[in-house]
Amino acid sequence: MAGSTAEFRPRFHPAGHDAELRVALEEVRVGRWMPMRNLLARTGDRWGLRTSRSQVLASVAARSHVVWEWLAEEPSNLDALMMRARVDTERVLHAYRAGHAGAGELAHVARASAASAAEMALADPVPWVCRLALAQVDPEKRVREHRAAPPDRMLPTGPWGLLREVWQRDQHNREAHHRMLQALLAAPVGGPAAALNFTHAVKSWVPWQSGSALLVLPLYAYAQHYRDKRERGRYEAIGRAQWTREPLIDDVQRALQGWFQLSDPVERSALDLNHLAHALWAGRRHEEAARVFRAMGRHATAQPWSLVAAEPRDPQSGLEEFLKARRQCLAVAGPARPGSRVPLH
Repeated sequence: MAGSTAEFRPRFHPAGHDAELRVALEEVRVGRWMPMRNLLARTGDRWGLRTSRSQVLASVAARSHVVWEWLAEEPSNLDALMMRARVDTERVLHAYRAGHAGAGELAHVARASAASAAEMALADPVPWVCRLALAQVDPEKRVREHRAAPPDRMLPTGPWGLLREVWQRDQHNREAHHRMLQALLAAPVGGPAAALNFTHAVKSWVPWQSGSALLVLPLYAYAQHYRDKRERGRYEAIGRAQWTREPLIDDVQRALQGWFQLSDPVERSALDLNHLAHALWAGRRHEEAARVFRAMGRHATAQPWSLVAAEPRDPQSGLEEFLKARRQCLAVAGPARPGSRVPLH
């Protein structure tokens, strides 16, 4: 049967359940830009979907000159200008993670591309998301816009003005808040504690039953907090037990009822689904976790499973943790109800 663990083979695909994006990605891989153009045109001003699709497209387009070939044909196309900012930003992040000395210079180029795209499309949040993403490669906050005053006294300085620009265009923009979280985690002062404070602040801004993916954000901060404790040799004291205590129980419930049960399945991030499934499993809420595992279909992600695996740096160990959790939850929940849909793609 479709949900049986014996037949189950997870797949790691950046498009997740977005079939249209999956098709466009394959075309971009071989250097064809027209399907990307058409997909973004169809997406229009659905800002959340535009943000997520353009992020994934950029992760592939950054490996070639396909966006510049598009710009050569349509130099004034707003989507092409946005994708140039996306690709420039993606290349900065890749260079920074690889330790390349030229990452700072690339960041200047990306910032200029994002500013140009923002000027041409005033309502579009994506260029501002790009600028916000660049804060992650400036942990010392040398760039002025990366050390703005915070909206809450419990939070450190950071790229708050950039986040505010996104808020004005798309208040619940998922990627923007994750970029802010990453910037806080990258800072030499604050780290996981500042990230937790940020997610608690976000929780107060987002209505419970809004369907917003921001309701899942605290689960990422808790997972990072766990990793931080584990790296210091203190993880045994909190381990899975942290997921059975307040305020985590409330945060997991908000993510389940306020996001998972109300959101559009096509727009759900596979990462969000995996974080929610993990939190429910770790909190011993196996039947509810089984619903999330079934909804995600085959779309596993490395995080957060590698954080709790026996060997955090071994991808296979993380995969085994995912499979173990899925197997346990489906065994407790029993077969899917007749008529329920189990995603196969």
